[in-house]
Parts: sequence; structure tokens; C-alpha cells
Amino acid sequence: MTDYPQTSREIQLASRPEGWPTDENFRLAEVPVPQLEDGQVLVRNLYMSVDPYMRGRMNDVKSYVPPFRIDAPLEGGAIGEVLESRSESHKAGDLVLHGLGWRDYAVLDGKRARIIDTALAPATTYLGVLGMTGLTAYAGLTKVAQFKEGDVVFVSGAAGAVGSLVGQIAKAMGAKKVIGSAGSDEKVQRLLDLGFDAAFNYHDGPVKARLKEAVGPEGIDVYFDNVGGEHLEAAISVLNKYGRIAMCGAISQYNTTDAPTGPRNLALAIGKELTLRGFIVGSYNQYAGEATERIAGWLNDGRLSYDETFVEGLENAPQAFIALMKGANKGKMIVALDPTE
Repeated sequence: MTDYPQTSREIQLASRPEGWPTDENFRLAEVPVPQLEDGQVLVRNLYMSVDPYMRGRMNDVKSYVPPFRIDAPLEGGAIGEVLESRSESHKAGDLVLHGLGWRDYAVLDGKRARIIDTALAPATTYLGVLGMTGLTAYAGLTKVAQFKEGDVVFVSGAAGAVGSLVGQIAKAMGAKKVIGSAGSDEKVQRLLDLGFDAAFNYHDGPVKARLKEAVGPEGIDVYFDNVGGEHLEAAISVLNKYGRIAMCGAISQYNTTDAPTGPRNLALAIGKELTLRGFIVGSYNQYAGEATERIAGWLNDGRLSYDETFVEGLENAPQAFIALMKGANKGKMIVALDPTE
């Protein structure tokens, strides 16, 4: 039996960001590890996810998920190894997916630790393409935006973990054309390599002009929105009648202290009879099995691939998150943890 750790490092929220998060908003602390109670497991975290939605939880505002607390550890998806178990469903050595990232060791109820099978796919895919990221892309496109074969699809933030999957899923399901926006020429090329029909760097000029150039006269039928602001306004301008928008995120607005930009042309939604629908992935968990089955099939037949960006060490998790906010990642941003022995 592994010696029970007495302490664990964790990243706490030291203060709430005003605008862009900085190193000063985070604190690396060492805290006691509680003893296991009946039904609980002790997990040594191996990998953790940082995601854009976490920025909203740093604000003390009412939302669909409670805000992070000051002087308490942040939370998020993590993969770890069970070291000790008082849960009938788990044993030492099991690899599990759970929600207590941002720390070396986690003690949690066994019902909140899902055993994963790395014989089917690498462990980190359960944080990304076969996890919440994949479900977000699949459900947002197929259930929220009601994608159908022959649609022309535009995805913003398309080189990110969700966006890159949305475009590939649309192509696998028979999209007529898929267009993506990204923040660098390197990312644009990656989208083209992934099978996007067109892609543009939104830093190269007004998004509306670049999008119209990429789309051509046919317009778009579906917009998967990860960015908001200028991108949303541009998409509304080129959406066809009865077009559908899946509003997944608004990363352009997460760190701004100014009034949000656009869309100033929302009235176009009336005449075009557009559908704009926001969603959170937790409301679509009933489709997780369907999403995993279909995505695994596309991975196996080569129609879908994924990118991962790794940062080493729990102490560097805040920098990984800040880099994510600035678009430094390709695909899923993952922190590989190295717990102190």
C-alpha cells in the first residue's frame, strides 16, 4: 500500500481578476490531505485541464455554476490514479476522471470518480476529445444548431479544443463547406490540414470582410460561436434565412473591462428568422454515450484527429491558463502534474 500523503499542493484563487488574469490572482499552497471516509477515494492527479469557462468562475457573479472562492482551490477536470479506496466501486490502481483538478492529491466521493479505460484511448483524451470537449462540440453542432447534411458551417476560435472538433465533425457528417477563424497563420494552416475548406486569421482585417471573402455568395447555415463580439456580428451578416447559431462561448469578452462589442446588427435576425441558442454542456449529458460512440468511430477511421498542448507541473497551471486565454494553445490545453512524493 502506498504511504498516505500528509500534505498536498494546490492552486488557490488569491484574488479576483480585473480584466486579464495575472500570476497575482493565484497562490500555490500546501494543505493537509484529509483521511478517507466510507465511500471515498484518494487520487493522485496525473493530468488536469484548463478551460476558458474557468475565467467566468473567477468572477463573483451569479451564473450557471458557482464562482470559485477566494483562498480556496480552483476546480476542473482531472485524470488521476486511485491510491487508496473506501469505495466499493474502486480499487487502488484504477485511473479515474473527476472534477478536482488544480491539486496534486484529491479526496472525493467515489461516485464522482469515473473509471476510464486507457486500452481504448490515451488517458488525456478523456479530458478532451472523448470527454467534455467532445460532447460540447458534438451536442452544440448536432443538438443545439441542428446541423444537417449539406449545411455551410462557420466556426470561430476554430483552432481551440472545441472548435477544431466542431469543424471536423461537420465535415464527417456531410457539411457542404466548413470555414474557421483563428488567431495566427500557423493555426489557419492547421485548420486546413484538419480538412476545413477555408480559414482566416482574424488579425488580418475586419472579421466581416474576411468571413465574406471565405464564404463567398452562398452564405452560411450554421455558426458555432466560441468568440462572440465582432465574430457574432459578422456571422449574423452572412447567415442565410433560417440560419442557426450555437452560442458556446464569448472568449473575446471574458477579460474585457469595457462594454461588450456587438452584435450591432441583431435586428437582421428578425427578417432572416434566425435561431440564436446558448447552451452549457451539462444540459446535454444524456448525449454523452452517443457522442463518444460517434467520435470514437471517426477517430478510428481517420476522419477526426485532435491536438493537445502540454504544460508541465502544477506550479505552472496558472501560466497555462493565462496562455490559454491568450490563444497560445493548439487544441486542448493540459497540465501534466508531478506530485511531490
